[in-house]
Amino acid sequence: MSESPGCPVSGGGYDTPPVPLGPDSLTWKLFGDWRGLLQGPWAGSMQNMHPQLGAAVKDHSIFFTERIPRLFRSLYPIGGVVFDGDRAPQTGAEVRDYHIPIKGVDEQGRRYSALNPDVFYWAHATFFMGTMLTAEHFGSGLTEAQKRQLFDEHITWYRMYGMSMRPVPETWEDFQVYWDHMCREVLEDTWAARQVLDLSTMPKPLNGQWIPDIAWSALMSVVGPVAVWVTVGLYDEPVRELMGYSWSDRDELLHRIFGRTVNMAFSILPRRRRMHPRARAGWDRAEGRLPADAPLPHTPARNLPPESARDKGIHYLGDAAPQQQDDVLA
Repeated sequence: MSESPGCPVSGGGYDTPPVPLGPDSLTWKLFGDWRGLLQGPWAGSMQNMHPQLGAAVKDHSIFFTERIPRLFRSLYPIGGVVFDGDRAPQTGAEVRDYHIPIKGVDEQGRRYSALNPDVFYWAHATFFMGTMLTAEHFGSGLTEAQKRQLFDEHITWYRMYGMSMRPVPETWEDFQVYWDHMCREVLEDTWAARQVLDLSTMPKPLNGQWIPDIAWSALMSVVGPVAVWVTVGLYDEPVRELMGYSWSDRDELLHRIFGRTVNMAFSILPRRRRMHPRARAGWDRAEGRLPADAPLPHTPARNLPPESARDKGIHYLGDAAPQQQDDVLA
């Protein structure tokens, strides 16, 4: 499997804008649910175990200095690639183009580029797998037919970025071989992946500065290990071995009980309350509660990056920018 730097195909990656996913898709029904936050450390760490992606984050991202705002603002454009309807290709192109400046050489002398098609697709593959894992572990589960449907839809989803389709497996069976290969042969125990899993370094959000330092540290000392345990339960066994984690039958049982409890709690909530604002807006337009050309919702100002980082061209700025853009580096 090639790991050499590359670039998207010319002309935005397609001759005409691709047809986006819609409310008839299974992806619309599953992606954008707040339960997806539970697999956030899994997705972030899995992405950053890719040596090129991990190096790019280490050299270019400010994620670890503003974890919570970064996470919540990124959900808007990432969700928009699924839920923005006819505007989804534009959102996908904006997300893609924020990766253009992100390239360099890692500590081992290996070149990296965020627009290497293999790297870019790996990040997308984690979004797809994260959607499945959320449904399987914190939802009502998936049939084999539904997994195949989600695989087919993840290809349509990926076309929104206008990237080369070369790395994308052709079938669900091919994807499973690809995923196993990545877990066993490509991923590495990187600094960036370890930082994702170390919540003791998570700074307080801007709207939480009133929390005493000692109370925040105490909270993270509890939340951190629980989040890592939930994450380890989602890893494939080769990834657990790579990162030095063990997993017992007791862990598996408790993880299943935790997931069922989450599912029961969320089943009580009204459907729209379970959705991220970008997903909710997509459904509202599809179901006639909003006009089809209603403005897209964007992140609140509290989630914006520091002003010193806003002119670098790699951050989504919501309504604070003439064009909405983002980097999807985790």
